[in-house]
Amino acid sequence: MTENAVLRMNNIRMRFGSYYALKGVSLSIRRGEVFGLLGQNGSGKSTMIKVLAGFHQPEEGSEVVLWGQTLPLPLDPMDIKKRGVAFVHQHLALVSSLTVMENMRVTALGQKTPWLVNWKREAKAISALFSEFGLDIDPFATVASLPPVERAFVAIIRAFEDLRVSDAGHGGEGILVLDEPTPFLPAEDVQRLFTLIRSIVRTGASVVIVTHDIDEVLDITDRVAVLRDGELVDILDTRTAERQSILDTIVGTRIDHFEKKRMAAEGIPAAVRVRGLSDGKLPGFDFEIREGETLGVTGLIGSGFASVPYLLYGAMRGSGTISIDSQTLSLSAISPLMAQKLGIAFLPGDRLGSAGIGSLSVTDNITLPVLDGMLRPYGLDRGQMVREAGRLGQIYDVRPQNPQLNLGSLSGGNQQKVLLAKWLQIKPKLLMLDEPTQGVDFGARQQIFKALDRAAADGTAILCASTDNEQLEQICDRVIVFSRGRPVFELKGSEISRKSITEACFHSHQAEAAE
Repeated sequence: MTENAVLRMNNIRMRFGSYYALKGVSLSIRRGEVFGLLGQNGSGKSTMIKVLAGFHQPEEGSEVVLWGQTLPLPLDPMDIKKRGVAFVHQHLALVSSLTVMENMRVTALGQKTPWLVNWKREAKAISALFSEFGLDIDPFATVASLPPVERAFVAIIRAFEDLRVSDAGHGGEGILVLDEPTPFLPAEDVQRLFTLIRSIVRTGASVVIVTHDIDEVLDITDRVAVLRDGELVDILDTRTAERQSILDTIVGTRIDHFEKKRMAAEGIPAAVRVRGLSDGKLPGFDFEIREGETLGVTGLIGSGFASVPYLLYGAMRGSGTISIDSQTLSLSAISPLMAQKLGIAFLPGDRLGSAGIGSLSVTDNITLPVLDGMLRPYGLDRGQMVREAGRLGQIYDVRPQNPQLNLGSLSGGNQQKVLLAKWLQIKPKLLMLDEPTQGVDFGARQQIFKALDRAAADGTAILCASTDNEQLEQICDRVIVFSRGRPVFELKGSEISRKSITEACFHSHQAEAAE
């Protein structure tokens, strides 16, 4: 790695209306390094990436120098690709119904006439490319059939191949930009992904990675730039920087991990009783959640824990019963509306696909569960809706505090605060969460954990499905580990730790496999 920069972004200023998302940020990327871009949600890091990708036009005075050449602004997305900069965004931009080969070749077919494509030759070339990095992925498999980590591999290798065939005058080494590539991956798959990234860097390429996970930052990066409120705060050498110092730099003040005071093991009655829960493929199982208890369900990917909240909410068809207070509903007939009437709220993992509506305002999203109370003879009281959205936005520290903004325009952490506030305002008897802090920065995570703890203190029973063992350690009173579609291990109170959860997941899986 040399001191000579392959990319310089100088004095980048970006404004949306009167709001400055970037206030003169300058960065440089060196050849053959992994460079991290850190900051809280809304700090400007994603805007910086989108300026480089040509999606945003920065203000006059901004400058981008690539391979020593100053580029005209705004940048042209196709020109940037040809010059050796490739992007992999969080949702990967893969077509799940197509094969790996079709996704790899959709913009790079060897022939100009698609009806004459030699698919056998294309598959052989793709397999050889995967083999370079120790990957064994079937080119004829559909993307939908792949585990999440292999989908990420496909997207990254596709982008890397674009670098090789680019017009950049540097042997096709290029710059690979990864925007939040790991939120959906368990720890062991993150390490597989990092092995691939290191292999790519050894070819001479540079990698820019946007992530919220400080442990990942320390593991994979050489340097990190920290943005806060649209400004560059510092650039740190991760070989010498300490974890807490990076966190403090990101936030601006010291924020300690939320620590839960776990409830007593006995003496509190069950608020939620589930009997015979099954997806129809395996025998049913029973469990209970006490009033004010936070129960975590986890396991390896595919172990069955992730379907539990969807079965209880009627979003997936299952069997069994759920009882809250004196009411009991059959899970074979339950619907989301029936679940809501029973006092159940559910926040799915797909924020803008299932949990919220990105094209609607914060006001419209946050007031959805309480619109009945805002209905007047002349229609909805929009003034009351906006005032209520503003009040909740202040309580949950939603930024920017403008309830008229579309939900989709907010950062991931602030979207999650809006969606959590939407449900917590009705004080549900049971709140269910699916990966509630994926793609959420450290500071926002602690705020969300505190909000959940307040809800639990008010009597809400909480069910959290997650593969984030650090999160489960912080918020849960009890954790149930799943394997092959059923619960096989339970951790309580002081038994709960990241290490014990990880060991339970793997030991349970190995024991089941040996049977």
